[in-house]
Amino acid sequence: MNNNVNYTRAEDLKRLSFIDSVIAKFKTDKLKVLDIGCGNGNISRYIGSKGHLVTGIDISKSAIDKAIELNEMKNVAFFNISAENLNSNQKFDLIICSEVIEHLNIPENVISTLKNLLKHKGVLIVTVPNGFGPREVLITKPIQWLKKNKPSLFTVINNIKSKMGFTGQTIQSDADDLTHVQFFTKKSLTNLISKHNLKLINFDKSNFVETVFPFSLFTKRSITLQKLDCKLASLLPHYVASGFMSAWQMKK
Repeated sequence: MNNNVNYTRAEDLKRLSFIDSVIAKFKTDKLKVLDIGCGNGNISRYIGSKGHLVTGIDISKSAIDKAIELNEMKNVAFFNISAENLNSNQKFDLIICSEVIEHLNIPENVISTLKNLLKHKGVLIVTVPNGFGPREVLITKPIQWLKKNKPSLFTVINNIKSKMGFTGQTIQSDADDLTHVQFFTKKSLTNLISKHNLKLINFDKSNFVETVFPFSLFTKRSITLQKLDCKLASLLPHYVASGFMSAWQMKK
């Protein structure tokens, strides 16, 4: 896939394909799109490259600075602002909230805001890690616990990971703090969003264990293994996947 951004991992490319499947359902060639928590602007630029009008926002100034630096499209704009501070009269055909609400202390507030920014027949896409899937249980939660409770050991492990080629950086965002404070199940994610008069119209799983050590030693060097892992995730029960992708629309 020529995605016009810097994504090379199968998991990220699968998210773009999920977004494409939603965009294909619209009957217009030019959508008004909001990418909340856009980070370095990868998804915004991908959608913008297809001719849509995209606004990317993030509360991290460093992330927005990077997004502006990388952007060359006039139909894509980036702003260092929160969703709550957007003009409430703006309405969007498509709102992307990808890998964002797991970082928020009160995600309910953002979902409520996004619902009010959505056109009547618009679609909200939300992607999150499975809070009880392989990645979060075996990697994210233990590492966050070590960072808080055993900082010396955390430093040692980080040094070892660095020597093994794991930088700890993400292509998605230059934000200073990417700590996960919410851990969603499919049920809790559905409960959170559906109570805002939104119904689930599409759902898939992102990947299985390709980002979990020691599998990551091999998968990070092989796109074929990554693609196989993503296909396996779609076939397996949702509760063993490492991430969820969902699309929502207003209830009638």
